[in-house]
Amino acid sequence: MMKRLYALPLLVLGVQLGFAQISCSPEDKQRFHQKTEQLKTLRANAFSDTLVQVAKTFLGTPYVEKTLEVGEVETLVVNLRGLDCTTFVENAVAFATLLRSGKHDFKDFTDILKTIRYRNGKLEGYPSRLHYFTDWIRNNQQKGIVKNITNSLGGEEVEKPINFMGTHRKLYPFLRDDENYRAILETEAALAKQPLCVLPQDQITAVEDSLQNGDIIALATSIKGLDVTHTGFAIRRPNGRIHLLHASISGEVTITEEPLVAYLKKIKHNIGIIVARPL
Repeated sequence: MMKRLYALPLLVLGVQLGFAQISCSPEDKQRFHQKTEQLKTLRANAFSDTLVQVAKTFLGTPYVEKTLEVGEVETLVVNLRGLDCTTFVENAVAFATLLRSGKHDFKDFTDILKTIRYRNGKLEGYPSRLHYFTDWIRNNQQKGIVKNITNSLGGEEVEKPINFMGTHRKLYPFLRDDENYRAILETEAALAKQPLCVLPQDQITAVEDSLQNGDIIALATSIKGLDVTHTGFAIRRPNGRIHLLHASISGEVTITEEPLVAYLKKIKHNIGIIVARPL
């Protein structure tokens, strides 16, 4: 797994988001303005196509792990210099939503990003971040941002406890705090009561024509305690096949050379996909 670290200083801005602050470097603030100018030229009829066009403007952006683990208290991190798979999806959805709304202010963008990233859109410390991607999908469905369509595609329910963070506390610096740790255990207990629906890998080909540009594809895993190991966007290529537009651990935001079905066969522990359609 490739890791790239950036030493650029983070500027903690005193922008009021409830009681939250924003962690953003001067370069990221500049990149935000450059991105909004770039997006003004995009034209698409459907939001799904707009989303793919926005996501493609991130092609070549370096893959960077743990960009949200900043400081000692949870802040809304804006990092456009390096993305992991989840922050790539979040930023693309946020910019596409901003474009659709006709707004372009940094405050509008951070409001949208906060809504997407945190439970019920409220930044209330580290545990309020939607750490598990199935939880991310479920909560953003409640907000009207996405719809989980896995079941309608023929997904099957999987019996599996989702508790990787709670059972691997030492991997997460913020979980040194006992209050954060207890809150994560409560989140995992709530997740245990929710169904986990996965479209098996060997059934994706049969429904590939039902996938659309901009569908969020989450890679389900057999790894104990984890629901999802990776995510990105479905993109239909000229060959008619669905590929994955994603922040790849191989180095940068890219589009898979092979169709999604073939790509998944190379992913160790992959058992299928979960599909969320942006609304």
